[in-house]
Amino acid sequence: MAFDTLKVVLYPDEGLLQVCEECDLADKTLPKLAKQMAKTMYKNSGCGIAAPQVGVKKRLIVVDCDQDEGRRDPIVLVNPELVETRGRLVTEGEGCLSCPGITVPITRREIAVVRYFDLEGTQWEIEGDGLLGRCLQHEIDHLNGKTLFESADLKARVQALADYEDALARGAKPGDVE
Repeated sequence: MAFDTLKVVLYPDEGLLQVCEECDLADKTLPKLAKQMAKTMYKNSGCGIAAPQVGVKKRLIVVDCDQDEGRRDPIVLVNPELVETRGRLVTEGEGCLSCPGITVPITRREIAVVRYFDLEGTQWEIEGDGLLGRCLQHEIDHLNGKTLFESADLKARVQALADYEDALARGAKPGDVE
């Protein structure tokens, strides 16, 4: 069965600034949504995507930070909860499918621990550092109504908003980075 990609919602869509509701673990539509989200993420060269980025106000994310190795093995996290961040603070440029054409310096802890359910309703915990740790924090921010702009410090936010307007005027599409 082929799954269609979904349309990526772009900032400043108000849905990106709302806190998402928990998923019902018995919801039979979640596997299809997760597959569509993964397909959309891959099509747009992303390493993570959150349900609000495709217009769905549910606490569901899909991440795959190992694509460079030529394989696709997405992790689907239902109702993920950031239980701990630790390690040093690291500032790196982040892109976002919902804010195409820009990269924004964001400071995050280097390690994230997340508790979540899989599509079968089993609870798991994942610990990620590097790109995975950053991606988990970024996507959970989306579930809490927070975009790159809200995650950036004030100076970076002002610059990012100006750069974003320029990128949109140039026709930036999801997956485009600076």
